[in-house]
Amino acid sequence: MAKPHAAPPVKAADEPLPSAHMQARILAEALPHLIKYDEETVVVKFGGNAMGDPKLAEAFAKDIVYLKLSGINPVVVHGGGPQIAAMLKKLELKSEFVQGLRVTDKPTVDVVEMVLAGTNKEIVTAINKQGGKAVGLSGKDANLLIAKRVTELLDPESNLMKAVDIGYVGDPVEINPYIVEVISKSDLIPVISPVAAGRDGETLNVNGDTFASALAARLKAKRLLMLTDIAGVLDKDKKLLPDLTIEEARAMIRDGSISGGMIPKIEGCIEVVEAGVDAVSIIDGRVPHCVLLELFTEHGVGTIVRRRRR
Repeated sequence: MAKPHAAPPVKAADEPLPSAHMQARILAEALPHLIKYDEETVVVKFGGNAMGDPKLAEAFAKDIVYLKLSGINPVVVHGGGPQIAAMLKKLELKSEFVQGLRVTDKPTVDVVEMVLAGTNKEIVTAINKQGGKAVGLSGKDANLLIAKRVTELLDPESNLMKAVDIGYVGDPVEINPYIVEVISKSDLIPVISPVAAGRDGETLNVNGDTFASALAARLKAKRLLMLTDIAGVLDKDKKLLPDLTIEEARAMIRDGSISGGMIPKIEGCIEVVEAGVDAVSIIDGRVPHCVLLELFTEHGVGTIVRRRRR
């Protein structure tokens, strides 16, 4: 990630900058980025505990509206892990994970679809409250995403694919982005929940990161942003890695530095970058206005994954 540019001194170091100068500096830093992303598609995966924090959710909604007003086409894909977990606990349904994916039997997939539908409308309402025009969708709408059951996963220890039975968990096999393209090219903002249908019509729970990654690749988005509950990708010493190449990411999965729910995130990042998206950023959703900070400043708030280091 590029280092922040040093701003020329305006007054003595111990004197605060006048607000007009500060605003000019902010605008000067943002303008190149605004030009870079003009009329481009940016997919944003919204998830984690930021969804349950009213102030962070409000800041996120403002960011999405600002992107749209700036000439960018934001596409929001959301998760709902904490909300799903809370409802399953309330209903006394057990919930287990295999390599970051929720084991989903028939009762669980019904709960997942119900909770995500409610979460979708909350996000749509939040964006509309900030002056946007959001429209709620799921992967089922207009056959946006057709999935198949996940029947095998890569074992990090052996680096071999192993058979698994995790129920109604889907992996994207076909994406028909027409409905998203029509909506995003208008003044509307699509907000999508990661529920899909299988070939036979069965409902499948698709990991939100996997869904967002597949959609970003199919849309040939300029960037994909994934909001998380951590600072970004951490090394074995728990230090933030601001930059990560595809090769480095794969090595970290193999040696266990990347594990659990971060595995599908990173695997999605790799697939997206290999599909032609410029870069994927895993950013700290606990930071207010993290989307604007990541796109419109040189500082960034997480880890950026690229094909190779610049």
